Amino acid sequence: MIKTIQNLPTDAGVYQYFDKNNKLLYVGKAKNLKNRVKSYWRFTPKLHPNPKQSLRILRMLEQAVKIEYMIVESEDDALILENSLIKQLNPKYNILLRDDKTYPYIYIDESKDFPRFELTRKLIKGKSISYYGPFPNGGKILLDTLYELFPLVQKKSCLAGGKACLFHQIDKCLAPCEGKISPEDYQEIVKDVKKSIFKRSILIEQLNAKMLEFAKNERYEEAATIRDNMKTIEGLTISSNIDLAKNENLDIFAILGGKSRGVIVKLFMRNGKVISSSFSTFRGLEIYDQNEAYKQALLEFYSINTPQIAKNILVAHAFEDRTEIATLLSKRFEKKIEINHPLRGSKSKLIALAVKNAEEILKKEKQQIEIEPKIAELFELSKVPYKIESFDNSHMMGVATVGAMVVWSEGKWFKNDYRRYELEAKDEYGQMKEMLSRRIESFERNSPPDLWILDGGETLRRLAMSLLEVAKINLDVIAIAKEKIDAKAHRAKGAAKDIIYSEQSVYELQTNDKRLQWVQRQRDEAHRFAITYHQNKKRKDDTQNSLLQKKGIGPATVKKLLNYFGTFKAIEVASFEEISVASSEKIAKILKTDYVKF
Repeated sequence: MIKTIQNLPTDAGVYQYFDKNNKLLYVGKAKNLKNRVKSYWRFTPKLHPNPKQSLRILRMLEQAVKIEYMIVESEDDALILENSLIKQLNPKYNILLRDDKTYPYIYIDESKDFPRFELTRKLIKGKSISYYGPFPNGGKILLDTLYELFPLVQKKSCLAGGKACLFHQIDKCLAPCEGKISPEDYQEIVKDVKKSIFKRSILIEQLNAKMLEFAKNERYEEAATIRDNMKTIEGLTISSNIDLAKNENLDIFAILGGKSRGVIVKLFMRNGKVISSSFSTFRGLEIYDQNEAYKQALLEFYSINTPQIAKNILVAHAFEDRTEIATLLSKRFEKKIEINHPLRGSKSKLIALAVKNAEEILKKEKQQIEIEPKIAELFELSKVPYKIESFDNSHMMGVATVGAMVVWSEGKWFKNDYRRYELEAKDEYGQMKEMLSRRIESFERNSPPDLWILDGGETLRRLAMSLLEVAKINLDVIAIAKEKIDAKAHRAKGAAKDIIYSEQSVYELQTNDKRLQWVQRQRDEAHRFAITYHQNKKRKDDTQNSLLQKKGIGPATVKKLLNYFGTFKAIEVASFEEISVASSEKIAKILKTDYVKF
C-alpha cells in the first residue's frame, strides 16, 4: 500500500480503502489525491495512521490494506462521484443518509386564461410558472383541499369539453368552458388560493366548518376524513413565531448525530414565512461525520431537476466542504447560491428552531426501545440494521415463478419500496441469484440497505455474499430456514424449528425469543407478498394457457413452448421462425397467422 500512496497523482479524484477481505471500508474525495491520502498516514519509522485523525478514521485505517483511486476532471466531479459511490456501495465507515426522495411542489402556469394548480417533482419550463413548496408531507392533501374549497377548474379535460359538467352542478366549478366566468374574475379566485397556500388558517377554518356540517348530518366517515386532512395540513410545518421583515426565501438544514440515531431537520421559508418542514433519521453510532452528512443531504436534495431552490441555504454547522458545495450548486442551477451559517440575528433564530426540533426528535428516539441493536449484537453484524430488505420466491412446479422483496425501516414497513420480480430461472438457487443480481444493479438508484434477510439456508446466504463481494458492496446477510424433517422443510410442520444462518454462526433460538420473532416477521411478510404475486400471475397464466389450448395447441406443446421461451410474454413476441424451431411450422402458423393476443 505504501507504494500506491507514494505514487498517487496530484489530480482531483476519489479514493477507496479496502480491508484484507477486499471489502470496501471508506470512500473519500480530494482536490489533490496525493496530498489528501498522504495526510492520513505517517511514514516513519514505518507506515502507520496519523494519530490526529478522528477515532472513526483511525479504526478504518487499522483495517485498511489496499487503496484504489479514480481521477476526475475537477473537484466538482469528485464531489459528485464520491456521493454516488457512497450511495451505491454503502462503505462501512461512511455515513449513508437515506432521505433521498424528491419532494413535490404545487405549481401553476399563469400563461393560460384558466390555469390549474398541479403537483410536480420536476422542473417545469415556462416563463409564467410559479412554484409553492416544497411539501415533504401532505402536498397531495393540500392540493386536494384547494380544489375542495375553491371553484377552480377541477380537471384538465373540463375546458376541452366545452360544456358544463357535474362539477358545475355541485358548485365546485364556475363553468369557464361555457363562458360563465371571465379570466379576470377567475384570476381573483387564483389570488385567494395563493394566499391560502401560505396562510393555511384560511383552509383550516373552512374545513372545520365542513367537518361540523358533515357530523351534524351524521356523515361521520366524511367528517373523519376532513378531520384527518386538517391534521395533515396543520402538521405541514413546525410551529414558528419567527417572521422575517423581508419576503425572503430560505432553506434551513440542521443535522445532529446521536448515539444510536442521527436526525436531519429541514425548514422551508418562502416570502418570509416557514411554509413546510420535514425530518428524517439515519444510523448514528461511531460513524457519524458532520461534513459527510451535510454534503450528502445537500447534494441529494438539490438534484438537477429540483423545481425551486432558495438562493440562500442556512446550515446549523459550518461544515468543511460548505464552499465547494455552494460552488457546485451554483453551477448546477446557473445562479449564485450561498450556504451560510448565521451566528446572530433572525436567521440564527431559524437555525436554533431547527436544532431544537432535531434535539427533541433525538430525545424521542432515545426513549423508544429498539430491537435492531439486539439483532446486530446477536448475529455479530457490522452495523445496526435500520433498513432491512427481505427476499422470497414462489412457484408451483416451475410455473408462474416470481420473487418478492419487502422493506422494513425505522420500525415500520415501507410498502412503496416493495418490489416484485418475474423470474426466468427454474431452480431456487437460480431464482434467488436472478433476484439479488437485479437488486444489486439498482443500488445506484436506490441505496443498499443495512441487512438482507433471505428465506433459505446457508447456500443461498453464501450466494448473496459472493454477489455482493463481486460488486464490492458492504451489506450484512442472514438467512432463515426451517430445519429439515425427513429431508424436507415444510412451513406447515409445527415440529420444524427455524434456523438462522449468519456469517459468524448458526442459530437455533427459542420460539419465544423476540429476536427470532422479529426475523420471522420479516420472512413471513416477504412470503406473503411473494405468494400474492404468484397467485395473481398464476391466474393470468392459466387464462393465457386456456387461450392457447382453445386454438388447438395441447398441454404438451404449451409446456414445450414455455420450457423454450420461459414466459407467455416471450411466446407472444417470438417470430414465426423462432416458434418453428421451438416446436413446428404447424404451431407457428396457428400462433402467428390466427394470432391469440394474450
